[in-house]
This record gives sequence, structure tokens and C-alpha cells, in this order.
Amino acid sequence: MTLTFNHVVYRDLIAEFSPKVIETEEEYDRALAVVEQLTFAKARSPEEGALHKLLVTLIEAYEAQHYPMDESQPYEILQHVMESTGTRQADLVGVIGSSEVVSEVINGKRSISKVQAKALGEYFKVSPSLFT
Repeated sequence: MTLTFNHVVYRDLIAEFSPKVIETEEEYDRALAVVEQLTFAKARSPEEGALHKLLVTLIEAYEAQHYPMDESQPYEILQHVMESTGTRQADLVGVIGSSEVVSEVINGKRSISKVQAKALGEYFKVSPSLFT
């Protein structure tokens, strides 16, 4: 059975939540609460899914303006992935090179090559693009 999008139901949801460009922390908190509720809904309707997508877009725009994130360097991402997975420097010896190469890569003294990025992606089971 394919669920169809009901514009009347969607209009009612829009009327209930009145989504608009988020300009204050209070509006941001309210949008986050609704998104959280919709995210964990057991059976989200297509209309609720559309509202969820709209609110996430508005939240992302607000966060980009008010909570900008600096772009991480590939070696910083590697450090984070290693820390979160409990990987030691010695574990990467042979994966991306000698212990000296591994140390230089992890400390940002040597850039990560495409071959090393691919090997790291396979090792950590993530996209190699994280490391480029």
C-alpha cells in the first residue's frame, strides 16, 4: 500500500506549527522540540515527514548563521575517529605506512594521500572523503 500525500492534513500541520525562518533562541528551541518529536514518532505520516524536512532545513539555516562550525582538517577528523573507536597510533602502522608516517599524518605534519584516505576509509568503514 502506497501512502499518498494529503494536502489538507499538511495544511493543518503547517497551521498548527506555523513554521517560519527561525530568528530567536526560543523559536529555535521550539523547532528542535517538534523535530525531536517527529524524529522519534513510531509511524510518521508523509505529511509529518514533509513538516520534519521543512523544520530541519530551517534549523540548519539558523545553526549555520548562529553556530558556525570551522571546517576540520583531515588529520583532526582522523584523530576524532581514532579516539571514538579506541584506535591507537600503532593500529594504523601498515594501514597507511610506517610508524613515522602514521605519526606525521596524525599530527598534521604530513597530508593524507588519496591512497591513505582510501585505506583509512576501509579500515574505519567510513567514506574516504572524510580524510581528504
